[in-house]
Amino acid sequence: MSSGKEFNEVFEKVRGIICENFGAKESDITLKTSLFEDLDADSLDLVDLVSAVEYEFDIEATDDAIEKINTVEDVVNCVMDFVNEN
Repeated sequence: MSSGKEFNEVFEKVRGIICENFGAKESDITLKTSLFEDLDADSLDLVDLVSAVEYEFDIEATDDAIEKINTVEDVVNCVMDFVNEN
């Protein structure tokens, strides 16, 4: 089971990546932020985000995992799932 600290560390890194990719302010990004509704992401933005997250955490997301991503929390949970598998 992952600790809250690990989850928060992953969230902070993911938030930083999202801010870089979308030009958003960190204070505007929460776990409930929708990539598509709040940040106006499209499928290409999602591919770029996933690539950046994969690089940062040295993971490879599956198509199934990517299809389930809608919010920032979904991205963090995806990372946590891969980190906890290894």
